Amino acid sequence: MAEQCISAPAGDWQSEGMDYVPHFHREILSFDAAVRRAAGADEAPLVPSCPNWSVTDLIGHLGVVHRYVARIIRERLVERPDITDLTFIDLPAEHKGWPTPENTPPNRGPVPDGLVDWFADGASALESLFESGGPSEPVWTWSQEHTIGFWLRMQTIEAAVHRWDAENATGAAQPAEAELAADAVSQTFEVMAPARRAWNQAPPGSGERFGFRQTDGTGKWTVRFAGDGVQLTEAGGPCDVEAAGTASDLMLFLWQRLPADRLDEVKGDRRMLDHYFTLVPPV
Repeated sequence: MAEQCISAPAGDWQSEGMDYVPHFHREILSFDAAVRRAAGADEAPLVPSCPNWSVTDLIGHLGVVHRYVARIIRERLVERPDITDLTFIDLPAEHKGWPTPENTPPNRGPVPDGLVDWFADGASALESLFESGGPSEPVWTWSQEHTIGFWLRMQTIEAAVHRWDAENATGAAQPAEAELAADAVSQTFEVMAPARRAWNQAPPGSGERFGFRQTDGTGKWTVRFAGDGVQLTEAGGPCDVEAAGTASDLMLFLWQRLPADRLDEVKGDRRMLDHYFTLVPPV
């Protein structure tokens, strides 16, 4: 969860008329099913795509994020909430073995009793708030787009990524739906890349151009790094490297879940794909 307010381009969360709530609902149900597969094990599996995290830590992370966002929306907060006040997490009286500031990852014991139900309750409450709140209503966010719609788009994409993480840790990870994944690629360049560069004081760009093409749809993106800026430009023209893959694979590559060799095609200097993550460091 991002903890600082930065100036980043506001994404058009209404792009293509997408209804995010059904996507959020499906991703949360699939995440829930995946982590419940680990609940009966003697030891919480590690999450390969989230170094040093176990499934227990992944559940705790997403559950806290959901409650954090739910508090912002429920109270219509327009200022960043006090992050030292953790009452919004609503932990039960008995939470032995749960991921807490005192229990640093990886938490490798069995997935604690009640943790998955606690997660499900928080996700359901957030979904209800998304359904009842107007997407254009103003609330605090860490981007320059201060609306409930920002959180709806952001949390739907985050749910898809962490659902993949959970499935990858407990079974066969399924791709994200093409419509949502293509939007997640756009959101990466509109919101996440500028944010990650600001948070990590990434080196300035020197005009590097990256092309990305969706092989299971019509999505095309050309992104240029110049100084501190991240510019989405008209697709086409010379690029240092061009990568093609399904929308899901492109999304997962940009979120550092899949390596470049899992993409369908790469043209140009493959080393530039590694350089992309110097320009856009992970969080």
